[in-house]
Amino acid sequence: MGIFKRSFRRDSLAQFAKADAHLKRVLDTKDLVALGIGTVIGTGIFILPGTEAAQDAGPAVAISFLIAAIISGISGMAYAEFASAMPVAGSAYSYGSVVYGQVVGWFLGWSLILEYFLATSAVSVGFSSYLGGLFKTNHIHGFDSWLAGPLEGGIVNLPAVILLLTILVIQMIGLSTTRWVENIFVAIKLVILAMFIVVGIFFTKPGNYIPFYPKEFQSGPFGLSGIWAATSGIFFAFIGFDTLAAHTAEVKKPKTQMAHGIIYTVLIAAVLYTLFAIVLTGMVNYKQLNVSDPASFAFTYVGQKGLSSIIGIGSMIGMFTGVLALVFASSRLIYSFGRDGLLPKFLGRISGSQHVPFNALLIAGIIEIVLAGAVPLSELASLISAGTLAAFTFVNFGILSLRKRADINNADGFQVPGYPVVPIIGGLTSLFFITQLKQETLVMFAIWTIIGLAVYFFYGIRHSKLQQDNA
Repeated sequence: MGIFKRSFRRDSLAQFAKADAHLKRVLDTKDLVALGIGTVIGTGIFILPGTEAAQDAGPAVAISFLIAAIISGISGMAYAEFASAMPVAGSAYSYGSVVYGQVVGWFLGWSLILEYFLATSAVSVGFSSYLGGLFKTNHIHGFDSWLAGPLEGGIVNLPAVILLLTILVIQMIGLSTTRWVENIFVAIKLVILAMFIVVGIFFTKPGNYIPFYPKEFQSGPFGLSGIWAATSGIFFAFIGFDTLAAHTAEVKKPKTQMAHGIIYTVLIAAVLYTLFAIVLTGMVNYKQLNVSDPASFAFTYVGQKGLSSIIGIGSMIGMFTGVLALVFASSRLIYSFGRDGLLPKFLGRISGSQHVPFNALLIAGIIEIVLAGAVPLSELASLISAGTLAAFTFVNFGILSLRKRADINNADGFQVPGYPVVPIIGGLTSLFFITQLKQETLVMFAIWTIIGLAVYFFYGIRHSKLQQDNA
């Protein structure tokens, strides 16, 4: 059989399930929502509303968040059906390998590596940005060279590195510790967000909403290019439920709890993002929001430095939970590659009494620490939405094939309503928003894809358990 046909061999769901049997099923709906909110409401909510308002949409950025939430909600339902039908680790990588064939699964997994690693590092850098804002607000000086990487004129982004090292230690202790730390910090973060929205309303000015959608952004068909551009960039904020799917093999009742965790995460995030964007652009004119710490900046701008510090600390707690969930997801993805032989097999080993993929966690953590310590946020964030949207596209369209599989029984699990129209809409809209990304982002994503395919054809296909079992 030729290498092309071999690359489209489909993995077995039963084989994945057998390999993941060593992982402990300890997560429930509450834990999944905490992990989802921990990821979604991080740098996405504390930075993107300001930068996207300033650069692409003005106060209409709230509409962009709502559109992104709707599309993400459709994609979230597709993920929920896959997680219900295929309760294994690996998220879109595993789904693609079973439904489309191994090379497509690898492409999706490679895209998710880009998404998870860069998102983890981007949130860590965002954490450092808010710490720098707190220092400035409280007139603490002398640490600038340790708050930025060498590409920004600093030495190393030390707070980002320390944050990731702390989280790496927590995750190595075990899933139980990770779970309760995440749950507590997510609760604190939600209180801070509620404070920002409720208190911030009293400092909004109607004049800041005029014009709601500035003319300088009204280009392209129907003048909506600015809103589409903002929406495309915002998908970075909605990777939380994508990461949830990576935990399916560790969920107690995946057929019901995964669907609840994903859908509740999307709904809560949609409401909070939209309200946050409305209040933020009402407090500060959109032209002044191209800053790395807009939530703290807004309260400093209206003369409330005490509240600014509280919001800044709360934002950092929010980013901590985001990094915790992302490191968790990225390590499980690397574990899945090692489990299947597409990367060195030592990455697929489960270690210790806590049944943690120690090797995969260590490798993921080291890469993320290097990225966070040395690379600017703008460089990290530019590619994340591309990986997210690529996964959304294939997962939505994959529902059409999943329903036809006689060997996968999901009659008692969650199913996307409005089949086949809803998943087709989800796939087409995700594909459309890929075209709205900046050209340089698409070029970099294409280069990343080519590198990934080279790794697959020169290493993965030769060492894959699937290929060896069918040799």
